[in-house]
Amino acid sequence: MKQTLKLWMMAAILVISGATVLTSCSKDDNNKTIVTPPAKEYFTLWNPCEALTALQDYVKDVTDPASANFIPAEDRIATFDMDGTFVGELYPTYFEYNLLEYRVLDDATYDAPEDVLETAQEIRDFVRTGKKLPDHFDMKHAYAAAKAYSGMTLAEFDAYVKAYAQQPANGFSGMTYGESFYKPMLEVFDYLKDNGFTYYVVSGSDRFICRALTESIGIPSNRVIGMDVKLHSTSQGTTEGVDYTMGKEEDLVRTDELIIKNLKTNKVLQISQEIGKVPVLSFGNSGGDAAMHNYALGNPKYKSAAFMLIADDDVRDHANREKALALGEQWRTEGYHVISMRDDFKTIYGDGVTKTDFTFPVDTPFPAARKIK
Repeated sequence: MKQTLKLWMMAAILVISGATVLTSCSKDDNNKTIVTPPAKEYFTLWNPCEALTALQDYVKDVTDPASANFIPAEDRIATFDMDGTFVGELYPTYFEYNLLEYRVLDDATYDAPEDVLETAQEIRDFVRTGKKLPDHFDMKHAYAAAKAYSGMTLAEFDAYVKAYAQQPANGFSGMTYGESFYKPMLEVFDYLKDNGFTYYVVSGSDRFICRALTESIGIPSNRVIGMDVKLHSTSQGTTEGVDYTMGKEEDLVRTDELIIKNLKTNKVLQISQEIGKVPVLSFGNSGGDAAMHNYALGNPKYKSAAFMLIADDDVRDHANREKALALGEQWRTEGYHVISMRDDFKTIYGDGVTKTDFTFPVDTPFPAARKIK
């Protein structure tokens, strides 16, 4: 009786305070009170939309043991691109491009070689004047970035990335680079996790940049796949790893040797090598993710689905709406579900974040990590 009275008193307090009470009470066979916790609410930051309905219908179907499309939990694999899929992309370009520009042109502790300097300048010209980037610039950047951070230990590089991520995101007020997550997409992670899915980040950006950025939202580092450079131990020199035994006091350092740029079909190859299973869900935002989507949609064993975000909100974010809408039509013809940032998201970055004009220069110093010369 006392327990029941206590529960009703708590409910009354919540009602008076304006809170919604979803908790229910019942009695078991021994007349003991059973408290049923409130049902968890998902997708509070979404508007009702076709893409969200498709996702929820899919998950409900494949997690139902009575369904012909049931997928065991160990095979519920979802892959997510990062930039432009759940991390802001246009401020005013990729985070890793902005970071290289800073490293080469503004970090007085680093003396860049000529080819790396040229690459960083091309990023700056693109960002500040709109000058077109050279063809195949993604590969040019990858080679330059490998050189620019060569010699840093993994801990030093992680600290360097996180320090830069604390800077205000150019083109916005109320947000740093490290906070620039699409809040509605974070709800997708939560929903999938609670329904027995394991999700992986599969990005064209540097693996260790992705790890540094996604640590704050609880994505385990062993579920992050990205661009890779070769690593050495600190005293290994030019000796191949098969001929060298790392000492107990050594660290791992980055080298200037690029292993892979994780775009297009390279994403599929990395998924196969590192996950070892074909995904059943895939999320992306660009042509660089189409191969990953097609790999999931071609899953020979299970029902699958793929989703593309389009950056069609030019009020709350920096976007080319006309281009985004054209891409949306293209993605639909490819069999992908399309998520409209303008129509489907109640918010993008959360309360207190406002789009502004880009400002230059943005050369605010930050506490750089110690670097090995």
